[in-house]
Amino acid sequence: MALPLRKFDSAHTRRNALRLVASFEFAKGFFVLSIGIAALLLVHKDVWLIAESLLARLHINTDRHSAQVFLDFADNLTDARLWTAAWLSFAYTGLRFAEAYGLWKERTWAEWIALVSGTLLLPLEIRGLLRGITMWRSALFVGNLAIVFYMLFLIRDERKQKPHPTN
Repeated sequence: MALPLRKFDSAHTRRNALRLVASFEFAKGFFVLSIGIAALLLVHKDVWLIAESLLARLHINTDRHSAQVFLDFADNLTDARLWTAAWLSFAYTGLRFAEAYGLWKERTWAEWIALVSGTLLLPLEIRGLLRGITMWRSALFVGNLAIVFYMLFLIRDERKQKPHPTN
């Protein structure tokens, strides 16, 4: 008995791909939102003491170079820097959530936002790879590159399908 062939449904595939990208963008927004909230929770606190306690809880020796870098970073944090980090993270989160909503609803403006914002992040990701190739950095770069090319494909495909006005 032969299995029935499933007809390829490009609209269904497109919707699923856009929803996958939307979910990824929502997750990025949620992650950065949590960082912004953490920054707000650190305002008016002794961040160095909190950092030292965190290192002790994780059983990381404070004599290690990476621990010293972390403690120096914590020592240089001011309330103004924490507020700035929080507001920047909230703005970024708003952009990511709007993009995720638009992609979920298959809006062209969201595809443009994904294309532009993804393209703007590529140089930063390349710089990160030049500092050292890790699995995490490589996965982010390849994922972002795939999203940029997919958005470019969708935008070009929509332009081809629109009827051209005759002059």
